[in-house]
Amino acid sequence: MTRILKLNAISPLADGVFAGCEYSDSVKNPDGIMVRSAAMADYETGANLLAVARAGAGTNNIPVAAYAEKGIVVFNTPGANANAVKELVLCELFLGGRKIIDAVEWVKTVKNEENLSKLVEKGKSKFVGGEIYGKTLGVIGLGAIGIAVANAAYALGMNVIGVDPYLSTANALLLNPAVKVAATREEVYAKADYITVHVPLTPDTKGLFNRQTISQMKDGAVLINNSRGELADADAVKEALESGKLGRYITDFPDAKLIDVPNAICVPHLGASTPEAEDNCAVMAARQLKDYIDNGNIVNSVNYPSVTAEREGKARICIHHKNVANMIAQFTAAVSKKGLNIANMTDKSKGDYAYCIIDVDSEVDPSLAADIAAIDGVIRVRVI
Repeated sequence: MTRILKLNAISPLADGVFAGCEYSDSVKNPDGIMVRSAAMADYETGANLLAVARAGAGTNNIPVAAYAEKGIVVFNTPGANANAVKELVLCELFLGGRKIIDAVEWVKTVKNEENLSKLVEKGKSKFVGGEIYGKTLGVIGLGAIGIAVANAAYALGMNVIGVDPYLSTANALLLNPAVKVAATREEVYAKADYITVHVPLTPDTKGLFNRQTISQMKDGAVLINNSRGELADADAVKEALESGKLGRYITDFPDAKLIDVPNAICVPHLGASTPEAEDNCAVMAARQLKDYIDNGNIVNSVNYPSVTAEREGKARICIHHKNVANMIAQFTAAVSKKGLNIANMTDKSKGDYAYCIIDVDSEVDPSLAADIAAIDGVIRVRVI
């Protein structure tokens, strides 16, 4: 029986996906793990562990590179929480233009004053804000969330300009044709009244918003960061808010340096905190994990390429290997040596790693897996 460990509370909608499996928070020696926020750096992976599925987009809590070296696939769920994050960004666009939070807090201070209505009419002038209609929104990162935000903002009457050096053809087709795609981030900085960022945290994007990049923005620009706190240099943001270079900084990742700073709005990581998003992420993660364990298919992995194929033949050989020359020839030679016919084969790479699926027409002798595992550069072999 397949064993799936639950490291966090996961939507019960995932339970049905794992029908017939042992699925709980007390499973020992799991074949797969479902996780949300649990830190896995010190988790002792057993020999049986095939994959980890993160019910969400970020995988900073998982040692992705180390798992790749062990042939452990790490899945995430891009797009499953896109609508929830999109709606929060739209809320923050309005908060960036209108001084709603400041006004609400001020009203609390006059609760017991006489002539409250007159006082409110007199005091509201301190909280005049601007409309987003006709303003320019810059979207940095045009993945599932970035595209959803761009299209929704255009529908609200904003001019939208986006940038993404890795924009896929599939995503480009989902983007409203009226959204302009810029060649560089600098073009977005120079033109946008509002900027929202939707890129992963990597060594290249850490500190993306710093003194230099903020200096390239329009005076009074509103910067929205719902991706990762480390994308912004908190000291640089604070200086820009104090000088007025930034009109507002709104983030879903509070930083002690920015809490209580005027015109900084720190939201307590609510982007995907909706029942709908949690359900979507759980089901998507569970299906990807189950399909990989049962069929060897990889979809939405952060450390291995996407490789899927309909089952053909009587057995399937799944091979994790280094992305080096002459691997496929060695695999086919090993299969041919056993007198097996290959019904279908596919191999793809991602960075330093690659993954191969070979379907054969006959049952596989256990010695074949051992022969393939002995090939230099092979990380893991599994026969299904």
